Amino acid sequence: MVVLAASIVTKSGKPIISRQFREMPRSRVESLLTSFPKLIPPNSQHTSVETADVRYVYQPLEELYILLITNKASNILQDIDTLHLFARVVSDLCRTAEEKEITKNQFELMGAFDEVVSLGYREPINLTQVRNVLEMESHEEKIQEIIARNKEAEAKEELKRRAKQLEMQRREQQRRAAQGGGVDFGGNSGGFGTISNSGGYSSVPRFETASPVQRTESPQPKPKAPAFKGSGMKLGATKKLKQAEVLDALGGELATPEASRSATPSIPAAAVHSAVLPSSVPSVAREGIHIQINEQISVSLARDGSLKTLDLKGDLQVEIQDKSTGPIRIRLAEPSSSSPGDMQFKQNPKVAKFDPAGERTIALKNASDTFPVGRSLELLRWRLTKKDESYLPLAINCWPTPSDNGSCDVSLDFELENEKLSLYDLRIEIPLPPNRSPNVTTAAGEWEYNPSTNSILWSLPPVAASEDNTSGNLEFNVPGAGDDISVFFPLKVSFTATGGASDMTIATVEEIASGSEVPFSTEVLLKVDEFVVG
Repeated sequence: MVVLAASIVTKSGKPIISRQFREMPRSRVESLLTSFPKLIPPNSQHTSVETADVRYVYQPLEELYILLITNKASNILQDIDTLHLFARVVSDLCRTAEEKEITKNQFELMGAFDEVVSLGYREPINLTQVRNVLEMESHEEKIQEIIARNKEAEAKEELKRRAKQLEMQRREQQRRAAQGGGVDFGGNSGGFGTISNSGGYSSVPRFETASPVQRTESPQPKPKAPAFKGSGMKLGATKKLKQAEVLDALGGELATPEASRSATPSIPAAAVHSAVLPSSVPSVAREGIHIQINEQISVSLARDGSLKTLDLKGDLQVEIQDKSTGPIRIRLAEPSSSSPGDMQFKQNPKVAKFDPAGERTIALKNASDTFPVGRSLELLRWRLTKKDESYLPLAINCWPTPSDNGSCDVSLDFELENEKLSLYDLRIEIPLPPNRSPNVTTAAGEWEYNPSTNSILWSLPPVAASEDNTSGNLEFNVPGAGDDISVFFPLKVSFTATGGASDMTIATVEEIASGSEVPFSTEVLLKVDEFVVG
């Protein structure tokens, strides 16, 4: 077999990625891929098609095609087996078989394709071996990491030993200073007394001249501290950790006010705010049958708040933990707001056909089969087929108003549109003019100015109708912003919500044999893929 190229294309023939294994001009490859969809006969069950020069071996991937271009003398059975391996590689590396996901993982896919086929010939490799190659696990790297950890541990021990030695020297100096007032002069009273009586020397002046020596020697550990920090940095540890270790080992001797003041500004404000605002999505107590509904939304709003684009997709997964669970069926509740015609559904091949306008029941094709135990199984997917503002979870308005003095007043507000949702970790990032810090006058929640990105990050507590918190406002003034309000766009929004935008909920879970209801738990999450205003 000779594989000329492996490609993933749309149904219109637009190439997303293509890997050539034999030398071919780009125009030739693009011509072959563009002509491919025209060669597929309608209602055909075949997975290959031939032209006068090449053979196409292809397989559908949802809305895309994965195909191999081979010469006509190639073994078609081997080509089909190679194509299946390519398809498994794509499914393993990409979460979904969509153009955006394929483009996102194109580098990994190219590497995997090169492992499967080399110079047009299939390599003796399987999916597990491809995974191991892509992980690039290095035994030598692990050894170097172990050596580095051992060196760091030795350096810490040496640091503690030297710190202990410094502490002993400091105590010895203090003890000698204390003895100098009575023991030294009292013990040598004969010698110093004779000098004092004959030459007029006194013990007091000699004690006063000795004191400055003690004062200059006691702070000697301070200039040595950077040497310890420098050696720690060579081992790869951070400066802050090594400084903390030195301070702990010396019992706080180096923790002078100057050191404390110099260390304080090095703490980034973003780290402080991220520690204050952890992820707060509540967890769900799981039953023996747990159903997970995940939805992702992409929204683009105009500057006036009107809807430009909206993309909503979701999936339903079930996980069985109870081994005694028999064959079951899942019945979805009737939607209260959305129409079933708004959604396009696709079910797992092992699942019986799902009728969104009928009983809305999910069950395996073979009624005697049971769901796998201990792992999650995706049963259903859906996608919104129209642009409808009723699916919008959040409305946002931003009003920049330039002033006569060159500054700009900005008012930003939001309002929860779908009261069935509870938003957590809501963050809105507003860009600012370069080198212009804002003066915030009104703010719900918390805000943070990041000078490195010239933006304000507005972080809010949970937004929900049950919390009596469905709206918020942020007002600030930017001196010297000028009249160009476009610098305050686009706004970027992120959050995680409990509840779904498509109103997909579970009504009951029933045993197929008896028809009786069984207990189950459900978790519905909505996550933002992209939410942009302006």
